[in-house]
Amino acid sequence: MPQPSAAAPGPLAMLAPFAMMFLIFYVLVFRPQAKTRQEHERMVKGIKKHDEVVTSGGLFGTVVNVKPESITLRIDENVRVEVEPSAIARLVKSKGSGEPVPAEKRS
Repeated sequence: MPQPSAAAPGPLAMLAPFAMMFLIFYVLVFRPQAKTRQEHERMVKGIKKHDEVVTSGGLFGTVVNVKPESITLRIDENVRVEVEPSAIARLVKSKGSGEPVPAEKRS
């Protein structure tokens, strides 16, 4: 007499582990990256003249001019550098407050 073989799991049961892995990956990787990117975009859009910033290359400078496609920084007397807005890594001192930006606000 033949013994019954184990039944193959249904397609829904096979998808459940993949769905759980995707959910965990989303919560641990994609969501924090998107949040960080949005905060950086907000910070770049809020940059004003006379703000002190640091570029991704490590240059400290004071914002002289803000255009949609570039930001001009004064890094020393008579030395100005034009950078892309995405190259601004963090805001050191905001013009409005005159105080350093707290560490938890920095990216």
